[in-house]
Amino acid sequence: MRSVISREVRLASGVRSHRDAPGFELVSTELPALREGQILVRNVYMSVDAYMQRRFGGAGSAIPAFRAGEPLEGSAVGEVIDSAVAGFTPGDPVTSMCGWREYFISSPSRVRRVDPRIQPLSAYLDVLGTTGLAAWAAFHLAEARAGEHVFVSAAAGAVGSVIGQLARLEGCYVVGAARSGNSAHMLVHELGFDAALDGETAQLAGELEEAFPGGIDVYFDNVGGARLEPVLAAMRDHGRLVSCGSLSAFDEPAQLRSSYNRELFSAKQLTMKGFLVSDWLSLAPLFQKTVSAHLLAGRMRVQEAALEGIERAPEAFDALERDESLGKVIVKLA
Repeated sequence: MRSVISREVRLASGVRSHRDAPGFELVSTELPALREGQILVRNVYMSVDAYMQRRFGGAGSAIPAFRAGEPLEGSAVGEVIDSAVAGFTPGDPVTSMCGWREYFISSPSRVRRVDPRIQPLSAYLDVLGTTGLAAWAAFHLAEARAGEHVFVSAAAGAVGSVIGQLARLEGCYVVGAARSGNSAHMLVHELGFDAALDGETAQLAGELEEAFPGGIDVYFDNVGGARLEPVLAAMRDHGRLVSCGSLSAFDEPAQLRSSYNRELFSAKQLTMKGFLVSDWLSLAPLFQKTVSAHLLAGRMRVQEAALEGIERAPEAFDALERDESLGKVIVKLA
């Protein structure tokens, strides 16, 4: 095997938050020679995900922290460049958790081969990845039916954009909240939402009344915080809510009047469910088979915000946190 130099993003020494300068460092490293039973993979796309914020070792983190001086980890899709393993050949597309680096050497157990017919391959980090599985789980928990009225917050984001597409395929009337005119245009004209609204808390009650004169049957909450209250007021009796995330926790404290919320839940006989994607991993093959068929038939679309070059990975992370992206945030490496 020829000598391979790989650039990788590491957590700088002493960093307790990604905001600490310099925070990240880009390091070049020479990979060792390939041994029997190993494959060499070149990453083509890597994912940037909100959950990674909790891996910087801050207070209250319940998942393993990134370790200073080591490459960060995250979802990636790439192609086999060299192989010393039967069954893997150069050009095979694979997914892994070895993102934030351009190349890596691996045993077959750390990668999963995927269908090359799905293009772009970045779909495996989005609609067919953990993001898509989260949306699929949320949609099934809600038990949304054709003709029902569905509202999706942060609908232009990675999870919200997939949920909306699934709801439209089911025959629901779907409205999404978006932060900009570009987001609203994308939801309606590219992803098939019936309508889009601004979604800012101050005018949300009025916008919901106009978009849902008869009320909301299902609400997919990707935001939480104070924006939940006007949505509860707009829910129909026996409405269902699914908690998919809490983006508001990144930039605002929870300011809910809990007693008022409890009264609405009781008076309207509402139900609210939460979930962990890890509990749905056993259904991942069924999820991927179903959504792959939609993609190949053109019934669903991959919506992503891509930055090019591993050196822009920290920039992509900041864009994710500022909620500036349309769809899934990824970095194109090759």
